[in-house]
Amino acid sequence: MVTAQTGLLTTVNTGSYANTGGTGERVLIDYKDAIVGYETTNLPALAMFTERMQTDTGGRIDITFNLPSMTLEQIDEGSTPQYQHTKLRSERVDVKEWGIAVGVTRRMIEDSRFNEVEMALNEARKAVDRHLTKHVVYALFGIVDTTFNTGVDAASITAATTEANIVDFSDNIYGGFQGSGGSVGSGRLYNYGLVSDTDLQRSHYVTAASTSGILSLSDLTNAIELIGQHGYNADSVIISPAHYKSLLDLADFQTAISHAGAAVTGQPYVVEETEPFKRTLGTGMVGNLYGLNVFTNAWCPSDRFGIFDLATKPMAYVERRGLTVEEANPGFGIVGSYLSMRYGLKILRPETGVICVAA
Repeated sequence: MVTAQTGLLTTVNTGSYANTGGTGERVLIDYKDAIVGYETTNLPALAMFTERMQTDTGGRIDITFNLPSMTLEQIDEGSTPQYQHTKLRSERVDVKEWGIAVGVTRRMIEDSRFNEVEMALNEARKAVDRHLTKHVVYALFGIVDTTFNTGVDAASITAATTEANIVDFSDNIYGGFQGSGGSVGSGRLYNYGLVSDTDLQRSHYVTAASTSGILSLSDLTNAIELIGQHGYNADSVIISPAHYKSLLDLADFQTAISHAGAAVTGQPYVVEETEPFKRTLGTGMVGNLYGLNVFTNAWCPSDRFGIFDLATKPMAYVERRGLTVEEANPGFGIVGSYLSMRYGLKILRPETGVICVAA
């Protein structure tokens, strides 16, 4: 549900300090200065977690990809091997349209001392960035949201959520990682290596080891094992600032993320940057634990964190139409216009991630 923003403070001075300049005017001046050098550090959700695809058709899109299915057999002299076929799995992605109306009128453009169009489009662009990031995060972590229709049965996905509910398109259009009770060979799981079916069927939504919500190192080692049993290698962990604080409180974390250059005969001993906060400001990466790159971001929920093999993108992002401007009044530019886009998301690789949920 979107709440309409009324009382645009643009061309008139309103508020409790109207006689001395107007609250609205002073706020606009601050925003005007901020537009020039506006910077934000956000999670590059689409690039990090999704494989981008484009389609010329709208509605629901079916994506089909192959699974390991053929085996080499021993044959007798002169005999013919059995014919084998490729095993396929199909996933359906729900493509929906999203839009935002920009409240700019001709009088605002004519009378305002500021560039109303620039301000409106800048905020609209940032709103789209926030929306896409939140959508990816909610689908990725299985968080319930009525607007996005994420989660299962009006609740967030937990360790008790069954695989049957996750793969039910009518209940969960965005998919999820492996739930409890999945079947090997006939569902989203297939045999790999010498791992038993019992181990392959373990849920990838795990109750965190700590009851206080902090990050425990045993959570990471457990996730590395779960992902590795399916033939993938965990390489990244996404945590919230609250989890990051718990890591900083660990005595060994500073040592774990410090990278000292090896001493070479005849050359000085070089120590690389070890302060995590400086790197955090640039990329969100704060260090390394057990071979996992640790990323922190405010979009990650404080009661969940995820471990992934990001070499294989867990989610598909299907774009039917990128962000475009629909002119409600042709010839009047942005006046009465709105921005819209059509896209869909779904987790297609249930083996490549583990979500730890606070108890």
